[in-house]
Amino acid sequence: MASRRSEKQSEIQLKVMRLIAEIPEVSSRRIADVVGISNGSAYYILTALVEKGLVKLENFKKNPRKDRYAYLLTPKGIREKSILTHKFIKRKRKEYRDLKNEIEALEKEAGLF
Repeated sequence: MASRRSEKQSEIQLKVMRLIAEIPEVSSRRIADVVGISNGSAYYILTALVEKGLVKLENFKKNPRKDRYAYLLTPKGIREKSILTHKFIKRKRKEYRDLKNEIEALEKEAGLF
């Protein structure tokens, strides 16, 4: 079973990849705000995704500000996003079942059912 830290890292990576897929021109600052991580962490994750070949970085072609970039998922990145999504859904369904069972047990214990 994956560790909590590993699960959290995968969840953050998935959030970043989903955001990139939705808004390719998103800034690292915006990623940090949306995902709820520091700017340094956002930059680190983006760099790691680029190094793994999951994301590529491109300049805006018609942008007069040449310091603006677009993050694009590569085919490998699209596959990885799909895998992470599947694992996330599987993990959340298990958490849901476990929580539902715990609530039912507590309700019986409290005499609510």
